[in-house]
This record gives sequence, C-alpha cells and structure tokens, in this order.
Amino acid sequence: MKFLIAAVSTSLAFNASTAQEMSYGQAEYLNSCAVCHGLDGKGDGPLGDELVKRPADLTRLSKNNGGEFPYWRVFAMIDGRTMVPEHGERDMPVWGRQFLPDDVRKYGPSAGEIVTTERIHNLAGYVQTLQR
Repeated sequence: MKFLIAAVSTSLAFNASTAQEMSYGQAEYLNSCAVCHGLDGKGDGPLGDELVKRPADLTRLSKNNGGEFPYWRVFAMIDGRTMVPEHGERDMPVWGRQFLPDDVRKYGPSAGEIVTTERIHNLAGYVQTLQR
C-alpha cells in the first residue's frame, strides 16, 4: 500500500511539474491531496477506492455552506493539530503534524511552524479556487 501511495504521488507530482505556472497551494495540493481527493477535488483520486470512506468532494464546500467558503474550517481540517479526539476519528492525515518536522529541520522551530502554517494557508486558498 505504501508503495502504491508513493507511486501515485510521484506520478501526480510529475504531471504537476509539467505545468507552466502553478501556485504554491496548487503544487502542495497535487503533492499531498490529489491522490485521495482527485486532480479536480471531486473526491475521485486514485486511492479513493482503497479508503473506508470516500474522500470529500472539495468542489462543493461553498455550496454546502450557504454559498460561503468555510475557510477556517477547511484550514483547521487540513492542519488537524487542534482537532479534539473526543469528537471522533479523522478520515484524513493530520497534515500539520506531517509538514512540521521537515519544516523545523529546514527552518528551525519558530520559522518551521510559520512555514507549516503558510503551507496550510496555501492549501486552503487553493481548495477555495476549486469551488463550483
């Protein structure tokens, strides 16, 4: 399974690298999220069938929230570090915890937290562009 995830992620990243210009949020999305949520965010990524629960259709978040994009809810869901375990299990990785160690190694403890937070802001901003 880990090999499959790595292979699909590498394939998506390679395809992403061929684009002329892309935002940091889009690049992060393609590297971290598309494998489950799909290239267009519709929840149809290549690993979606392998999961117990299908990934969310990210293109409908605004529609399902009265026409307003729930930015801070999306940010908190991606980060995941402030989620309360008593509220149930998460279906997706805690990206804040996954991004932070590498960012701390590269930039130090304080700057690493800032970089991790910025990566999550970029992702949430990109998800906002997927709304239909």
